[in-house]
Amino acid sequence: MATPSVFKSGNTAVITGGASGIGLSLANKCMAAGMKVLVADWDDELLGQIDASMISTFKMDVGKHDEWEGLKSKVENEFGGKINLLALNAGVSRPTSFLDPSPTNLTDFNNILSTNLFGVINGIHTLLPLIIKSKLSQSAIIITGSKQGITNPPGNPAYNASKAAIKSLAEHLDYDLRSSPNITVHLLIPGWTFTGLSGNRPGTEKEKPAGAWWPDQVVDYLSQKMAENKFYIVCPDNDVTTEIDNKRMLWATGDIVVGRPPLTRWRPEFKDDVQSWMDQDL
Repeated sequence: MATPSVFKSGNTAVITGGASGIGLSLANKCMAAGMKVLVADWDDELLGQIDASMISTFKMDVGKHDEWEGLKSKVENEFGGKINLLALNAGVSRPTSFLDPSPTNLTDFNNILSTNLFGVINGIHTLLPLIIKSKLSQSAIIITGSKQGITNPPGNPAYNASKAAIKSLAEHLDYDLRSSPNITVHLLIPGWTFTGLSGNRPGTEKEKPAGAWWPDQVVDYLSQKMAENKFYIVCPDNDVTTEIDNKRMLWATGDIVVGRPPLTRWRPEFKDDVQSWMDQDL
């Protein structure tokens, strides 16, 4: 069943991590639809590049709960407390490893979990009451996850764990709001996207890899699936199709169901089994 679009003139949008990448593309889409847009980000330089006459900005660290009260006050003052679209999109990533005993590694664990996980928890805790209280005809909450939170590739346990937790939180939020049909929840799971996390910080003028999508493509796909009332929005890219994604996710779940060791997709002794699975038709 189709869902009424929140991308309408006069509606409001609050977007964290909105000064670049997918967040900025979403902000631009909202602005083009005639919406009032408030972008929150920690980066002064990137916030300074946004046209303040078109999009309102707010500097904050989403991982710090007390800073959310300032954003809430801004929403109340500028939007009358009404939020049609809340996108909890802020995220960071840097390499982490349990085999690295350095203080820097532990700091990176804390920073990733603070931003990626508690940025979502803080946002829901602070702004969901406004959404419920407003009783708007249609509101949507978008939470940006990651395929790494589902397939769990080795190499960055902190980032993977943060995104796996986000998936769980979004699922619970959707369930808890099941009696509020005017509020929809969507877990956005981008594919390979050319954003700041993948080397495309605004101003660097790097060339987009052929396999990656532009952020605008992700936002277009997101809005299409939101109209179809999809909760799980798993984006393909120019290298990975939806069928490949589905096979990878099913294989990862199979480690539990079949009783294999964890992360067998990357273990050499399972290489042939994985390839045989990927070659099959679903």
